[in-house]
Amino acid sequence: MMVDSTMAQVGRNLSEAMRILGDGQRELETGTEWQHYSRTSIPGPLQGDGHDVSTILHLVHNLIHEEEEEEDKPSQQMQNVGEQGHMALLGHSLAAYISVLDRERLRKLTTRILSDTMLWLCRLFRYENGSAYFHEDDRDGLVKVCRLVINARYEEYASEGYAVLNSKQPIIYQSASCRQGLGQHLCCQLGLPLSSLCTVPCNTIFGSQHQMDVALLDKLIREDLEVGKLPLLLIANAGTPAAGHTDKLGRLKDLCDQYSMWLHVEGVNLATLALGQVTSPIMAATRSDSMTLTPGQWLGLPAVTAVTLYRHEDPALSLAAGLTSSQPVEKLRALPLWLSLQYLGHNGIVQKIEHATSLSKQLLQKLKCLTSIKTSVEDELSSPVLLFKFSQEVSSGSIGGSMEGCCAGEKEVLNVFNRWLCEQLAQLVPTSGVDVVDLEDEGTCVRFSPLQTAAVLGTQKIDVEDLVEKLTELVPVMSSTLCLRQDFREETLQRSPLLRYIEKPSWPGLGAVRYESQSEGMEESRRRQELEKINAELLKKLQDLDTDIVFSTGSEFGTEESCICIGMVTEDVDVSELLDTIAALGREIEESGKLLENMTEVVRKGILEAELQLQKANEEKLMEEGVLRQLPLFGSVLNWFSPVQSSIRGRTFNLAAGSLDTTEVTYFTKAQAGRPSLQDSTTSYSKRLPGQRFFRRSGANSDSFSETSSYGVAEETMGVTASPPALQEDLQTAIGVLAENIRESSKQVHTQMEAAVASEERQPEGQEVEQSGT
Repeated sequence: MMVDSTMAQVGRNLSEAMRILGDGQRELETGTEWQHYSRTSIPGPLQGDGHDVSTILHLVHNLIHEEEEEEDKPSQQMQNVGEQGHMALLGHSLAAYISVLDRERLRKLTTRILSDTMLWLCRLFRYENGSAYFHEDDRDGLVKVCRLVINARYEEYASEGYAVLNSKQPIIYQSASCRQGLGQHLCCQLGLPLSSLCTVPCNTIFGSQHQMDVALLDKLIREDLEVGKLPLLLIANAGTPAAGHTDKLGRLKDLCDQYSMWLHVEGVNLATLALGQVTSPIMAATRSDSMTLTPGQWLGLPAVTAVTLYRHEDPALSLAAGLTSSQPVEKLRALPLWLSLQYLGHNGIVQKIEHATSLSKQLLQKLKCLTSIKTSVEDELSSPVLLFKFSQEVSSGSIGGSMEGCCAGEKEVLNVFNRWLCEQLAQLVPTSGVDVVDLEDEGTCVRFSPLQTAAVLGTQKIDVEDLVEKLTELVPVMSSTLCLRQDFREETLQRSPLLRYIEKPSWPGLGAVRYESQSEGMEESRRRQELEKINAELLKKLQDLDTDIVFSTGSEFGTEESCICIGMVTEDVDVSELLDTIAALGREIEESGKLLENMTEVVRKGILEAELQLQKANEEKLMEEGVLRQLPLFGSVLNWFSPVQSSIRGRTFNLAAGSLDTTEVTYFTKAQAGRPSLQDSTTSYSKRLPGQRFFRRSGANSDSFSETSSYGVAEETMGVTASPPALQEDLQTAIGVLAENIRESSKQVHTQMEAAVASEERQPEGQEVEQSGT
């Protein structure tokens, strides 16, 4: 009863943990309290009093989502942990509990678990008379197999060690399509020099470009034998990591038997061995000496070990190589997989693998209807890995524009576009599990490998439909953008030196342009600062326009100087209008800056001139009125009996002309002199129909117009041009700041002005006296 209650408690604790930790979307009732607790105590000293299980689990949940809460990020897609995943997690908990049993009961239980799991896997994947090694690192099984082969081929290795390898250097052969770093990892773990690793090229003329060249392998083996080396092991692929292609395993096995070599096979296509119908290339993998399986990835089992199945008659050598262990605790690695396989059953396992392969077939049939998409599969009937990419060859007939520019750097541009395509698809349909791969011959492709992602992400057929739908929407935009890139370049060059075309092959869009200042005689450092400021303001204005075109700085693509990167565009975009608008906005920003700078200088000179005329007016007033009239009390009495008519006239500062004028016109007409309005100087960059969006040709399709946009021509024009009231406000602000600075440094002059004003106040009522002023 004690065992039953403890195991039941383990299950309840696991269920509670999964309920709390798995709730990534719903906000916890005590979320604020736990969030505060986690941030104040982690990192920190261990608390004096312990916490209960619920408190600790809430703390772990907050630590998982703490970055999302701090940076206001959306919750990322987490692994889909189904019931079979719960069984795998339960296996880890039970393994810890079983390890405390007495030694005899532990030995019997672990032996049963290990033998059952090994038998089920060998039958499931058609590997007769095999043994199994369970390991956390999926490369560790191959390392142990290499040690087994070294012990078998070098009889004195157990006693002499690496010294016996000097007589005949062991050679490990691997395909050029193997996963990166695998051979280096083997040599590092085995203590072998990198010269013991031989990489075999793939076929380049006949057959698949991702399959090992068998004839060349045969030649390499014979050459190594002639110089006294020992061919030890060959690593082959049943589904290359990038393209999912399978080597000619039958011929490779015959070659290995001929030279007494060990054949090891790995790859995602080994999962199809569990299906009812298996292709002959994959079926040949059952003849190999060993194979590495990753059932946790194929079946959606979290933290489940990889398995290496192998055949060898000498258990002593297997023990020496580490493939078997006398420690019962190490055998408990198979417990999570043992529980999960029983939960799924044979039919459940086969159903999951069939579901993944059917998703690839479904997507392949859909992509065949898209003529602008090229597909690449090894076997259209059963290949679980599908590669596809955007191709521009067929887009020239349907989209208007010049295709001549597609030849220059075409491959690099297509790689950039396909990488953008994969990023968009992964973002729009995250459950599809698509990722990007870079191949030497095919270039950048989008990979769909549901055997590696479907069980984890829970991919269904509806997700494939969504993927095709999003792809159908993105392909026309990519085609039109690719066709208009050359037109964009030519139109930009025509507007030189006002606009400069920036070569940016890594930018996935129409292109990049930079506005160049037309100012001359300016220092290079200052000119560069002005350009940075103008282009930054220009980018902001373009982003505020009512358009679906993305404008960016392109800083994430390694741009050293500031420029405006234009994203994907539709076929109805008027490139000429787009560049005209960019040039006009840039010119307006530059002229506005010059206007402010010039106006500042004019105001400064005007104030200085006004101060000089003010001093001159005060001197003339003193000479005209005499000294007696300047005395406070006596001057008032004298002005009362003998008023004086001053001949000094006021002054007004004309901002438009930049000059000081007399105020006589103002006094006589009771109105300020007319000035040209800034509104009259503004121009409209484009004439559009009501509802038509920016940069769209008038004859474009109705889809390019926004149904919710009902701006008038005047309103949209104001959206392009700088607002005159805003410009006047900027001028007034700049002038006010400048005048304030000068006024603080001219207190003496203003003191004289106040004295003059006080003198005017002493004039008799009804007597009109004009004062000098600015």
